[in-house]
Amino acid sequence: MCQSGRSSLWGGIGVSGSILAELESICGPGAARAGRPDDSGAGFVASPATPRSVAELLHIAVERGLSVRPRGSGSKFHWGRGGEHPDLVIDTGRLNGMWDHDGATAIVAAGTRVEAAQAVLRSHGRRLTLDPPSPGATIGGVLAMNESGPLRHRFGGPAGQALSVSLVDSAGRFAETAEWEGPSGEVLTAALLPLEDLPEARRWVTRPVSTPTEVGELVAQVVTQDLALSGVEVDLPAAGTGTLALLLEGPAAGVATGAGRLARQLGPRAVIRAEPPQWWGRYSFGVSDVVLRIRVRSRDLHSVGYTLRDVVGLPVPVRGSAGAGVVHAVLPRGLSAARIGDVVVALKQVLLGRGGRVVVLTAPPELAAQMEMARPTDLL
Repeated sequence: MCQSGRSSLWGGIGVSGSILAELESICGPGAARAGRPDDSGAGFVASPATPRSVAELLHIAVERGLSVRPRGSGSKFHWGRGGEHPDLVIDTGRLNGMWDHDGATAIVAAGTRVEAAQAVLRSHGRRLTLDPPSPGATIGGVLAMNESGPLRHRFGGPAGQALSVSLVDSAGRFAETAEWEGPSGEVLTAALLPLEDLPEARRWVTRPVSTPTEVGELVAQVVTQDLALSGVEVDLPAAGTGTLALLLEGPAAGVATGAGRLARQLGPRAVIRAEPPQWWGRYSFGVSDVVLRIRVRSRDLHSVGYTLRDVVGLPVPVRGSAGAGVVHAVLPRGLSAARIGDVVVALKQVLLGRGGRVVVLTAPPELAAQMEMARPTDLL
């Protein structure tokens, strides 16, 4: 919902108190409050416990002309349009739980933390094929922002994995759809997601790398092999040697054989590990960084790396799924909005004929307000 009712919302204490009373009547005592400084400028925060309460909140928002944003754990609230100040934040934390998970699928409520769902499933020898890097990430946030970790290489992005989603649209109407194409003002309440058995074994094969060209050549070699690769990740810091890491999962005998074969192919510097590198499945950036999300084929990664270096004037760290073609680049601090725009334009020109794309994922609020930031649909 894009319409802002900030002028009417703050027309007086009486109006503000009236809205808060309405929100509390829907969500219950203590489940609605005025926004705090850590709520990204939101006027109010409401925590509904049922989809029907979500619908009632959206009805009020329409009637009052309030802008709305849903929020899970808040781990990605600053992504993209995070510089906006919604009148009402719908906190989905009370929309949690999982059911019907004794077969090939599970229904998971949007406010459920992924790590909590995985812990329950792990006790039954199952898992969701989701591994978002954000601490405390919820199912709703992961789907809305299509946030994925290393498992994206094998299973694709979360938005593409969802078999169906339940939602309340911006007018407060309930819907369930298998054709969901990303957020457009609605609030997700639950999703039907696939499950699989926990792999019997996991092994990581790592190899030092120095340049984007080297990464591209190595990835091109390994992804064409008949190996059960679940993740192909790269960490290229601005200075020093980086690492290419590949994850194999499956039956113990097959994983051991595949890891040995892969290590031999990657050469004498390759190492087989029972545990992932420390950086595996983690972001290299924080909330105050300017981060570019780049889609690029592994064979074109060198073009991105060298363009970044040439335009910025020094090497730029890159980390992400080299095999799946989704990486993040962290720009040096202190660049102006205009300078960042020049970097983005240069990358777009390089990626145009290569089927790639680049968006600004995060930036400090003062910069985000001056730039075109990623929309949720840009992340699908």
